[in-house]
Amino acid sequence: MDTVKTLILGGGPAGFTAAIYAARANLSPVVYEGIQPGGQLTTTTIIENFPGFPDGIDANTLMDNMRKQAAGFGADIRQGTATAVDLGKYPFHVTIDGTHEIEARALIIATGAQAKYLGLPSEEKFKGAGVSACATCDGFFYRKRTVAVVGGGDTACEEALYLAGLAKKVYMIVRRDVFRASKIMQAKVLKTENIEVLWNCNTQEVLGDAMGVTGARLVRKDGTVFDIAIDGFFLAIGHTPASALFAPWIKLDENGYIRTEGVGTQTSVPGVFAAGDVMDPRYRQAVTAAASGCKAARDAENFLLEHEN
Repeated sequence: MDTVKTLILGGGPAGFTAAIYAARANLSPVVYEGIQPGGQLTTTTIIENFPGFPDGIDANTLMDNMRKQAAGFGADIRQGTATAVDLGKYPFHVTIDGTHEIEARALIIATGAQAKYLGLPSEEKFKGAGVSACATCDGFFYRKRTVAVVGGGDTACEEALYLAGLAKKVYMIVRRDVFRASKIMQAKVLKTENIEVLWNCNTQEVLGDAMGVTGARLVRKDGTVFDIAIDGFFLAIGHTPASALFAPWIKLDENGYIRTEGVGTQTSVPGVFAAGDVMDPRYRQAVTAAASGCKAARDAENFLLEHEN
């Protein structure tokens, strides 16, 4: 069984930033990258809103750079996924890939969250080529163009309003005849001239060619099938945080996001910290994930100083 000083679960912006700070603080971090090395950021292409890159940067290049930087400071970066944990005793016990046992004196959970998709083969085909689950990340590419947003909750309304400030036209594809969003968000959407709400509609297929998305085939509740011409197709039907493994031990909110204390990253179990999208239901940006990774490493450092002295 390995005994490590600081164990970091997740290899996205939060996990690698935590590793950089932890390594520089001599916390001997071991990072397990999880099922999606680089995090969900790697499902997009060019990142234009991460500070320091005026011409943008390829998402995979950005994550490779973070990985190299963490490793350069001494972080031990490994392939593998946590499959079992016991946070009821100290040091914490974590099982990797069902076989490898680890004891950790401080644990940083940076396992992320996955955007929910409709499950259409055509949707999968055009991911990164017109299909996106992050308007803030990719909306800039659709200035003066036509896009669609799927969803009827607050997040969908926020995404549609953000895109309306960039795009020529925004369709909202809502499967019911009412929004689930708050009244104030509904009012904002309905008074925005370049947003058109398509009620009682489900997406049957995302249409496209070798260049990317060109449209969507929709079906109304009455069975009517029709196509809309669009350049971008945005999903806003929620995210699933990768927190189920930890649910027996730490407090989660009603949607499964890990609760942290105040502005810090401390969870309900002392010595266990959370960073990135697994604890952030609102912002879900690479830069905010990285910032919380920094905070988690600093919080872990303070915990170890107090706990072991």
